[in-house]
Amino acid sequence: MTRTAKAFSWVGAVLVALLTAAIIFIATFDWNRLKPTINQKVSEALHRQFAIRGDLGVQWERNKEEVGWRSWVPWPHVHAEDILLGNPPTIPDITMIHLQRVDATLAPLALLTKTIYLPWIKLEKPDARLIRISGKTNNWTFDLGDDGSKTANQPSPWRFRLDNILFDQGRVAINDSVTNAQMEILVDPLGKALPFNQVTGDAKGKVKDAGSYIFGLTVHGRYKEQEITGRGKIGGMLALRNDTPFPVQADVRSGNIRVAFEGVVSDPMKMGGVDLRLRFAGDTLGDLYPLTGVLLPDTPPFETDGHLLAKIDADKGSEFRYNNFNGRIGDSDIHGSLTYLMGKPRPKLTGVMESKQLRLADLGPLIGVDSGKGAQKTRQAEQRRGERTIQPANKVLPYDRFETDKWNVMDADVRFKGGRIEHSATLPLSNLDTHVILNNGDLRLQPLRFGMAGGTIDGNIHLAGQARPLRGNMDVRARRLQLRQLMPDIESMRKTLGELNGDAEIRGTGNSVAALLGSSNGQLKLLMNDGLVSRNLMEILGLNVGNFIVGTIFGDEEVHINCAAASLTLTNGLVRPNIFAVDTDNAIINVTGNLSLAQEIMDLTISPESKGIRIITLRSPLYVRGTFKHPDYGVKPGPLIVRGAVAAALATLVTPAAALLALISPSEDNDNQCRAILSQLHH
Repeated sequence: MTRTAKAFSWVGAVLVALLTAAIIFIATFDWNRLKPTINQKVSEALHRQFAIRGDLGVQWERNKEEVGWRSWVPWPHVHAEDILLGNPPTIPDITMIHLQRVDATLAPLALLTKTIYLPWIKLEKPDARLIRISGKTNNWTFDLGDDGSKTANQPSPWRFRLDNILFDQGRVAINDSVTNAQMEILVDPLGKALPFNQVTGDAKGKVKDAGSYIFGLTVHGRYKEQEITGRGKIGGMLALRNDTPFPVQADVRSGNIRVAFEGVVSDPMKMGGVDLRLRFAGDTLGDLYPLTGVLLPDTPPFETDGHLLAKIDADKGSEFRYNNFNGRIGDSDIHGSLTYLMGKPRPKLTGVMESKQLRLADLGPLIGVDSGKGAQKTRQAEQRRGERTIQPANKVLPYDRFETDKWNVMDADVRFKGGRIEHSATLPLSNLDTHVILNNGDLRLQPLRFGMAGGTIDGNIHLAGQARPLRGNMDVRARRLQLRQLMPDIESMRKTLGELNGDAEIRGTGNSVAALLGSSNGQLKLLMNDGLVSRNLMEILGLNVGNFIVGTIFGDEEVHINCAAASLTLTNGLVRPNIFAVDTDNAIINVTGNLSLAQEIMDLTISPESKGIRIITLRSPLYVRGTFKHPDYGVKPGPLIVRGAVAAALATLVTPAAALLALISPSEDNDNQCRAILSQLHH
């Protein structure tokens, strides 16, 4: 053997010996010796505690899936036990994530191309605690720091690839001070991946690139001080990547509220946005306020189904759009689209809603009437807590307080339209159109418009809730209300062809209807022509005072009213008639005196005078006194009325008569008795 051959032989032997020694070293090396170094370096990089507290080891095995010479290359399978990842210094709790064991395999040949390739990683019993103390302080945002070197901001030539994350069962605890949430989520593998479109019914693939459902969820705890439980499904851990829509599905209950949704979350690590089919139901919309912060009225039971699109931006304000929803509130259908923008100084709700068949009781607080079951439960609860004023037994005007403390929680700009509106079985309304504007506690309904009894009600309502006490303004116009449609169940009213017109301009202060009217100032004008009245009608309507007056003046006979006119002035809750007169075929009736809306007392004098042949024998005036709840009435003692005195008194009221003429529409084709009578007074 030549000297050169001997040299090569020695070199080869040395290399084989070194390789054998390296293999033996690697195979027998106690990797636990590296734990202190690994723990230190990772902790420094993440700026939080990291520790492998259990066994750390490596096993080398050939990969059976490789072919050719690659199948002879051993792959390292790494395992580590009892792993702890701590919280940043701003979070007082020690542990963020605890893993009983982690197993992973590394593809060694990929290192030649500067790729760290893990075909899979398996987590055993992962336990995570997500904590948020404020909008900018949480434990899931990692500060990787900057080493200050010139290459710190340069991209690394190395790539990382992970194909699959596996785990048998996991737990996530959430403690969020921002939303006041304390929840526990248990995560279990489904066993078999469920395609997104099988769960959502997205057969046409409207949501592109959505992953499959991999894990099932069970949730229980509290959210915004409300008990919450539910079940759902989510995608795999790799679907959390920013470029993949992350599939979610859940059915959650909180008290009497049930929320069900399925769809995707974009950029899930930052909650960049959602695209969900959303269905929710409950006993009253008011129950959504503690959960969502969206101020809605107390209503009867509701359910709705729509499409939720959301853009989540903690800095600029998140936007939620609930599009093309359909649902029911009580016995009313509801449709539309709403947008909720979380901005400063307050969030804002905008949109359009419609209803084809609406019961006023179902959306009561929005338009000022009793809202049925939901509102009744709320009132009872508030009365138990002492938050709602109980109606005094001797008062008629409503004493329920307006909840103005909630009006500045958010702003609103919502248009609502209704087709057929049921107020009662005998008085249907139609074509409701209102624009609700709420701005910093200032509530406006401009306009509030609807059809009633063949005519129209058109007005504007302004309640300045930010004022202490509340200031209210009401401007309402009633035109061409048909008398026989106002009381369709009363046989005698079916004969009348008359109509009712009116104007009301009222302003006042106070946090209830009683307080507003008790301090009110303004004008009220009413005009009725060609009507019928009888003692029997008063009895049907339950008007004891009217029953006495009609019976005393006219007896039991049916009386035709040519014109009834009233022009009333309100001053600090005191109502005085400028003109309050009724012209019938048999008599002229004049009403004088006053009513106090603040004290709910009245002192009125009714003076009748016969026309032509003296069918009416009464020549002493009548009185109505006492409280609204318990009025007193009778014949006023004193001298008889001088014949012609009532007509003469009315003839002097030129200005009020002229103002009432404006209530008669110039487009009316039929003869209006009030036009002739008021024109005579005016001239």
